[in-house]
Amino acid sequence: MPVQGLLLDVDGPVASPVTRTVPAGIIADLLTLASAGWPVVFNTGRSDAFIREQVMEPMLAVGIPSGVTFHAVCEKGATWFSFTADGAGQVFVDRELALPTSFADDVRDLVEEKYADLMFFDETKLSMVSVEQSLDATNAAYLEGQRLFDDDALDILHSHDMGACRLDREEPNSHGDIDYRVDPTIISTDIESVRVGKDLGAERALTLVAPLTEVPSTWRTVGDSRTDYAMADYLHEQGFDVAHVDVRPADGVPVKPYEVMTEGRLVHEEAGAAFLARCVASLG
Repeated sequence: MPVQGLLLDVDGPVASPVTRTVPAGIIADLLTLASAGWPVVFNTGRSDAFIREQVMEPMLAVGIPSGVTFHAVCEKGATWFSFTADGAGQVFVDRELALPTSFADDVRDLVEEKYADLMFFDETKLSMVSVEQSLDATNAAYLEGQRLFDDDALDILHSHDMGACRLDREEPNSHGDIDYRVDPTIISTDIESVRVGKDLGAERALTLVAPLTEVPSTWRTVGDSRTDYAMADYLHEQGFDVAHVDVRPADGVPVKPYEVMTEGRLVHEEAGAAFLARCVASLG
């Protein structure tokens, strides 16, 4: 099979949303594919610190071959870095996409005062502001509290005159603009610039791959949420042969002009592992 590019969401397809760790089999298969010349780019809302700890360090423990480079576009395109057998390179941050520190401080205080039993403030984010379900909280309890937190976060945004939206709720700023988004997932809420997204991450991915190798004409994107389809949307619009692997199709598979793949009844990292295993098998 010709070389293909892999553009991977992390939570769900690669890392378990329960344990937040990456199975050893996925680490091994990603190393095999990258060693075969397949560009591997992680396109995630996670921070660079999470990728270093949960993806890069396990790869280094196994051994990243000389000449192999992995790329990570983090915080939905706002930060990015690459890593090799020598470890992580410089982390780049698009400061124009970063939220004000004063707003982040208010959200941190909110979590400590009202939601500390359900979630924690992610201190590793460099651009967006995020909270995440505590490992000792049940997902059902977290999701119940998440909506209340999200409403409180919108109120804080409004108090800073930061126009924002969350799904069907919109709170424009004093000029009538909406520059920020409250984006809930099954284990977290990201508060971010409306300019970030998995499409921006895909654009950055191509700029990271291009200086090091010929950009493949064929790409496979992998994600667990509807917003992850933006990766494949962008690549399709740029003329690439793309297919998207949906590892949580029960949320609804949209009609797309490219192939959408699933792994039967498997979901999350089990589906991701099955897909990557098939990619490795295709190497012959």
